[in-house]
Parts: sequence; C-alpha cells; structure tokens
Amino acid sequence: MTLSPEPIEPELVSGPESSDSTARRGFILVLAATALVGICGYVITWLVPRTIGVSAYAVFALFWAFVFLVAAALSGVQQEMARASHPHAASPIAGAGARPSRFAAAFGGIVLGVLLITGPIWAAVAFRADGWALVVPLAFGAACYVLLATLTGLLYGQSAWDLIFVAILVEGLGRLAIIMLVLAFTHDVVVLAWAVVVPFALAFVTTAALYLRKAIHAHLDVRYRTLSWNVARTVVAAASMGVLVSGYPLLLGITSPEVRQDTLGAVILASTLTRAPLIVVGMALQSYLVVFFKSRLTRLWRSLVVLLLIVVTLGTLLTLAAWLLGPAVFAFLFPDAPHFDGAFMAALVGSSILVGALCVTAPAVLAMSRHSLFTLGWLTAALTTIIVLVLPLDFMTKTVASLVAGPALGLIVHLVGLSTIVRHHRMSPVSRVTS
Repeated sequence: MTLSPEPIEPELVSGPESSDSTARRGFILVLAATALVGICGYVITWLVPRTIGVSAYAVFALFWAFVFLVAAALSGVQQEMARASHPHAASPIAGAGARPSRFAAAFGGIVLGVLLITGPIWAAVAFRADGWALVVPLAFGAACYVLLATLTGLLYGQSAWDLIFVAILVEGLGRLAIIMLVLAFTHDVVVLAWAVVVPFALAFVTTAALYLRKAIHAHLDVRYRTLSWNVARTVVAAASMGVLVSGYPLLLGITSPEVRQDTLGAVILASTLTRAPLIVVGMALQSYLVVFFKSRLTRLWRSLVVLLLIVVTLGTLLTLAAWLLGPAVFAFLFPDAPHFDGAFMAALVGSSILVGALCVTAPAVLAMSRHSLFTLGWLTAALTTIIVLVLPLDFMTKTVASLVAGPALGLIVHLVGLSTIVRHHRMSPVSRVTS
C-alpha cells in the first residue's frame, strides 16, 4: 500500500508539550473513571439478563448495541474537538475559529431529525417487535450525546481532567442507578431503553453547569467548513469502530435471524464480558491518547510501540485466563444460558487484542492530522467484519472469524500508513518526525 502523506499541521509540531506529570494525572483520572464505569457496565450486563431472562435480554442487548453504535460514531466529534482545541483556548486563527457550541447545537439537531425521520424504515429490522417505541429514546440519546461529546472533547483538548472524570463518572454511575431503579418496578424493555439514554443528558447538564460559560465562548483551530469535513471523517471512522465493538451484537443479530434467541443472547453476553477489559479501556482513552500523541509527535513511534506491547501483554494474559477459567465463570454467572468451551472464550478475548491495538494506532494517526488514514483503517476493519458476517458459515465460526479478520486488516492499514509517514518525514529536510 502506498499512501501520499499529508503535511503535518505546523502547530502540532511546534506547539508546547504537555508536562509529563499533567499527562500522568490525566491518565490516572480517566483510567480510574473508566474502571468504575466498566464495573457498572459489568453489573448491568449481569443484572439485566438475570432479572428479565436471557431471551428478553437479547432485545435489550440489541437496543444497547444500537445506542452505543451511534454513540461510538458520534465520539468522532469528541476526538476532533480534542484535536482542534488547545489549552487556554489558544486558537492559531484567533477569534475566527469555529465555535463548538454552535456546531454542537446544529449537528445535534441534524442527528435527532435524521433518526426520527428514517426510523420507520429500519426500526422493525433493528428492534424486531418493539420497533418505533425504541427509536424515540435512541434519537433523544443520540442528540444528547452530540452535546456531551462536544463538551468533553473541549475538556480533553484543554486537559481539564477533573471535569472529564466527573462527566465519565456521572454517565456510568447514573446509568447503573437508573436501570436498577427501573428494574425494581418493571421489566419493560422500552422503559429500560430510556434508562440507558437519560444518563447522556444527565452527564452533559452536570458537567456543563461547571464549564458551560467557557465552552460557549471557546474557539477551535479550524473554521466551520474544515471542522465539518474533519468531523465527517472522524465520525465515519468512529462508526466503523462502533461496528467492531458496541454495534457488533446488533450486526450479529441482523445477520443471524435463524439463530435461537437464547443462543444469540448467550453469545452476546460472552463476547461483551470477555472482550470488555481491553476494549472498554481502549475506547474510553481515545481522546486522551489523541492529546497524548499530539504532545509527543517527535517521539510518536517509540510511544506507540510501548503502548502496543502493553496491549499485547495484557491481552495474552487475559486470553489464557479465558481459556482456563472462562467456561466455569460464565456457567456460574448464567446457569440457565447456553455454555461455551474454553477455546471459544479464548478466541473472543484474543480478538479484543486486535481491537485494543487499533485503539492505540488510531489516536496516533489522528494526532498527526491524518484524518483520511484514520478513517481508512477503521473503515477497512468494519467492512471486513460485515463481509465475514454475511458469508455462508455456521454461526460460531463466523462469529470468531469476523471478530478477528476485521480488526487485523484495519491494524495493518494503520501500521503501514504510519510507517510510510514516519519514513517520509525522516527523509524530509523541512518537516521531520522521528521515532
């Protein structure tokens, strides 16, 4: 593959680096919040099927997957805001840059309208019996997430780690609390759907109360046209990431209509629980890593290799644990669900190593303002996953094959592209990027 390297934006090369102590503090806060929210996610994944049954959980899981597929796509807004904003609101084009508050209001309204207008077309396919009743909370949640993604993106760009910690924690803990409250009174999937999306609004309102005055007056380092084009590419890439992670259960259900509901629910449960440790952390750190790599462009390759080695090491240990302990743990947590052998559990965790590695290479690419390469890697992974899912293979085989093939090809695209960029700038007498 030959890529034509785009020029590195000058301000990303010559700008001041963040202090290591600030970066470490930010990493610890984001990781701590992510860990707490991850525990909440595990509790929800255990509590809901145990309360409403595995078959009913399949419907809930499809909605959950759709919501977080849309949220994953819209997280591209957060990543671009993190890249385009700067500490102390120092915009290279002064007051002429786009205002994120105006962009968020317009884009949120567009997302809301598109989902409500197109809902009747795909609701029955995506949500089966519940259809339109689940489209409304989905649209509401998506619009709120645009606002939240814009706000938290600004916070990442300005290294406001305390407020990022608050935003992550309010969303995760709020979701668990609201779902537990709802389950005490009803098992209605539509009511549970609202419990899933309301925390987006809750997190935005809480964080905005502390920061909104500054956010309204913030400017970015690009104008609206460039911002829209950059966001379009990051959203496509983030949507592709969502296909591999949050939206995967939805695609699995759509492409496997012949599979029994309890089997589908059990596979979704197993894949969610076993792949979460690496993937949830990787996804949560996307905007942090954009800022991290942006401050280390002169030593990006070295930092990238170190992080990839950490992902592979942790993933290998988790894969061995899944092989040895996975079947017993799953049978203990869900005694009434279909069970799986150690090889299947290990394959699920092993596939998460590839996605986790993509979650490292992608921010590195975006930090260098290589939006096209960033999008190409994720899009390759997503399209490959979908192609494998529609092949005439048995259910378990195509599940594992799709989880491995997609991220593997996407990772190759990013690594080849990055090596080409680094090699080009080593040879360039003007702009140099070294490892």
